[in-house]
Amino acid sequence: MEAGIARLSEFEVSAIAAGEISSRFSQTPLAGLYQFTGFLNKKSRNSKSLVFHIIDFSAVQDSAI
Repeated sequence: MEAGIARLSEFEVSAIAAGEISSRFSQTPLAGLYQFTGFLNKKSRNSKSLVFHIIDFSAVQDSAI
């Protein structure tokens, strides 16, 4: 909401999954809906770009959206 008006925001952000999460993630169907848990951090020490670090995820049913 901005100034009492619903506002649509669209953006893209890179994401990475490492270790056990990456092997689980590589076995999931591409067409699924998922909820991700993680954190945002800089892509590198001097970067202004963000990357989302995935630490967990789970499948979401269509009706839960």
